[in-house]
Amino acid sequence: MPGRHEDETLLLADVARKALRQVKATTQGLLAKHMDPERAGELAELLSTGVWTHDHPLMATDLEQLGLPVKVGVPAEERVLMDLYPQAAQPSGLGRIRSEPKSPNAAWSRRKGRASESIAGA
Repeated sequence: MPGRHEDETLLLADVARKALRQVKATTQGLLAKHMDPERAGELAELLSTGVWTHDHPLMATDLEQLGLPVKVGVPAEERVLMDLYPQAAQPSGLGRIRSEPKSPNAAWSRRKGRASESIAGA
């Protein structure tokens, strides 16, 4: 890297590089169980290199366009189990996650104010 840099900056850059490599490898390994390894590598690169921010939700339609198998909703057996352990609603406000989406979305299965989505094969 050209120029002078503080040691901490160089260390953080090294950690970031390693983290990106680890995320890509893990993503590729998971995807390779369900598709051609070459395609898994392409998708892992796309999903792990900052195309989207970490807080940008990839909706079912987005994932389908990438060629990923998508299953929306939660099987009845899992819903029964989830209903045994209700989650407290989180207060909405700056820097906090809302307990429900701001607007309804067809890709989300809603029940009692909770949204859920699962991806087949994940």
